[in-house]
Amino acid sequence: MSRIIAMHTHDVRFPTSITLDGSDAMNPDPDYSAAYVELVTDAGDGHSGHGFVFTIGRGNDVQVAAIEAVRERVVGREVEATLADLGGFWRDLVHDSQLRWLGPEKGVMHMAVGAVVNAMWDLKAKRAGLPLWQLLARMSPAEIVELVDFRYLSDALTRDEALEILEKAEPGRTGREQELLDAGYPAYTTTPGWLGYDDAKLVRLCREAVDAGFAQIKLKVGADLDDDVRRLRLARETVGPDILIAVDANQRWEVDEAVSWMAALAPFDVAWIEEPTNPDDILAHAAIARAVAPIPVATGEHMANRVMAKQFLQADALTVLQMDATRVAGVNENIAILLLAAKFGVRVCPHAGGVGLCEAVQHLSMFDFVAVSGTTDGRMIEYVDHLHEHFVTPVRIDAGSYLAPTAPGSGAEMLAASIDEYRHRNE
Repeated sequence: MSRIIAMHTHDVRFPTSITLDGSDAMNPDPDYSAAYVELVTDAGDGHSGHGFVFTIGRGNDVQVAAIEAVRERVVGREVEATLADLGGFWRDLVHDSQLRWLGPEKGVMHMAVGAVVNAMWDLKAKRAGLPLWQLLARMSPAEIVELVDFRYLSDALTRDEALEILEKAEPGRTGREQELLDAGYPAYTTTPGWLGYDDAKLVRLCREAVDAGFAQIKLKVGADLDDDVRRLRLARETVGPDILIAVDANQRWEVDEAVSWMAALAPFDVAWIEEPTNPDDILAHAAIARAVAPIPVATGEHMANRVMAKQFLQADALTVLQMDATRVAGVNENIAILLLAAKFGVRVCPHAGGVGLCEAVQHLSMFDFVAVSGTTDGRMIEYVDHLHEHFVTPVRIDAGSYLAPTAPGSGAEMLAASIDEYRHRNE
């Protein structure tokens, strides 16, 4: 029997604002950051569990403090018993009455729980000698269902319905797993699209994206309509008619503004409009979705929990669900969101980029393909070529696809040297 004997946290920040990487209409100068956690055991096997919450600079210390608040619920736990019941572990932390009061089930405390939950999954996958996606995809439907908390979901998705979805996908698992290992999972890139880039850089990066095999790119929009029209025209002229171009307003607009703005951008054959308004405003998203159809509405990177995912789906407020690996309370809650998307027949195209989000979310999409939805049709994972060199097992991209990771773990482990170099000065 082994126990969790230590929990280390770090405030890690990268100065991406210098090059305007990540700049958009609402976040002009982000410094990509990670509130990082490592769980250490006394097992002597060399395995530790790693997780993080992605932020964009100031406030990362607040997120680290929230993770620290979970310490007493984690350190001292028996490892084997906890890893054998990660559904119970999730409920134990999320339903803690004092921690829960700070949400409930949203905000920095909920994300802090997610970082710790994800670190436990990283540890479990390493002990199993499997990448996380493969560990999850090889669990039985009954085991997967036990990971999910159906409280507040049963009016839209019951336990029996979730089990039926998983059992329906079970027969083709082996073939889909091999398909991932052979061909990877489709990706799209946002690398060309940051608002802070000049036109020459936009054109160059669009050309490079096409040459790299990406079938879709994404541009940030929403600060100035004339600029957006010019930039979209340049992008379309560069990539040609066959490459998809999505746009992302990063929560910038009111409803009427979103509708009129998208009317001006529609001639460029927009693949979707992402986060057109406040990410909590379900009814506004629904109104925009009706008005801009057939342009799809995509959202989800700031979706606080599975309950909001349920309501967006019930209200027909999105047509592309963009789950995030660190916004909700970890792997378990994201499995619930994947099951909800499958129940409503909505495609999932996760949010990534940032620090480590590509490394983390690829596992969820690959699990979804093998064990839940059984398809990659219209689905792709966002990719941004930033900061991967700081991770022990960085993502691998080839011909516009994520190559399936084969190293044990969740991909969240950061290099010790990078943590040391980019640790915030006030930590």
